[in-house]
Amino acid sequence: MKRITIYFISLLSLMILLSGCSLNADSKTDLFRYKNSYVGDASAVGNISRQLAHGKELNEYSLETTKEPYGITLEYKNIDVKKVDKEMKETVISNATFLFALIKNVDWITFKFPDQEFTVTKEKLQDWYKNKLDGFENEQDLKKLIQEHLKSEDSVNQFFHQ
Repeated sequence: MKRITIYFISLLSLMILLSGCSLNADSKTDLFRYKNSYVGDASAVGNISRQLAHGKELNEYSLETTKEPYGITLEYKNIDVKKVDKEMKETVISNATFLFALIKNVDWITFKFPDQEFTVTKEKLQDWYKNKLDGFENEQDLKKLIQEHLKSEDSVNQFFHQ
């Protein structure tokens, strides 16, 4: 009887452990389940933002939903990397791209870092890409678009100095 109880408890513990792992894996990978969210959905905005580049350094976020144009402000802690300026710019472009692709009615996003602040509009980013962002249906295609445009440091710098 004691063996059966130990076996049952072990099996139950293993099942709980495995189901917890699979839930974490799914929640980390499927950003497009938030496709067509709205700026007013604080839960969706927070969940998306925390899964993007430097999501662990995201200190807080706020939503501008009282009047159009609607926007998001993301405030980050220090990003600990060697090339901070380059990393911040790439984070801004990558995260803005995902947020504009997933959130239906967001018009602008402000990224606040301890020493710098960037505001990106959906229109400006789409002009830079020469592509509408709301037409993307999966993470791989969106990542490919981002990586193609981040290859050129001159192009990235030009985006921020327009």
